[in-house]
Amino acid sequence: MLIPECFWRMRATRLRSFSLVVPLLAMLAACSGSNSGGIAHAAVPEVKANATSQTDAAPAASVVSAQSTAATTTATNEKAIAVFAGGCFWCMQPPFDKLAGVISTEAGYAGGTQPNPTYEQVSAGGTGHAEAVQVTYNPSKVSYEKLLDVFWHNIDPVAVNRQFCDSGDQYRSAIFPIGEQQRRDAEASKHAIEADPRFRQPIATKIEPTATFYPAEDYHQEYYKKNPIRYKYYRYGCGRDKRLNEIWGDHG
Repeated sequence: MLIPECFWRMRATRLRSFSLVVPLLAMLAACSGSNSGGIAHAAVPEVKANATSQTDAAPAASVVSAQSTAATTTATNEKAIAVFAGGCFWCMQPPFDKLAGVISTEAGYAGGTQPNPTYEQVSAGGTGHAEAVQVTYNPSKVSYEKLLDVFWHNIDPVAVNRQFCDSGDQYRSAIFPIGEQQRRDAEASKHAIEADPRFRQPIATKIEPTATFYPAEDYHQEYYKKNPIRYKYYRYGCGRDKRLNEIWGDHG
């Protein structure tokens, strides 16, 4: 079945907050006759507005300062934090979650200037924030270099201010190192990617300053587990796996 383009455009604004009780066919029906235009300019359907209003509030102040975290985690050598932006944060949690040595992941926002941003503010652009994931891991079981390897193989490094079907600097790819060692490792990994002959275009992924990480709303956390069907529809329609296979082959 051909999925209308507007279904994927809806995701860029409010599709993420839809409840699973809203039938997929109803959403597709709402798209009929509107199969043109770009992702960022989709009309926003008012579906389950009451449910959205209950879940859209930003989480309470559980902001993690990457700078302060570095000192406390290095001392124990049992828990450390890494922050990456690779486009849709729904799609960046799974590859880290399944990695041995990773304790937890959290979807959120980083790299901008607006404190306590909401999903609506970030997705609209202008906050400077990128959708990001914070990875809590045990350095004695998995190295930061391995996390970097997983990161690179789950993004399109040459895409400028976009990843796959999502466009705008809020979907840019970026690394937010915590401390000088992570920064050196990140720079070394980027140099290796730049030297890879498969890339003929400049590597667009930036190594940005250490940033405060703001957790996203609860309904975004582990979305691939909470809403597996909708997640798979989005991921397939966005062309993520197709592009990753083109770039990385079986190693993606």
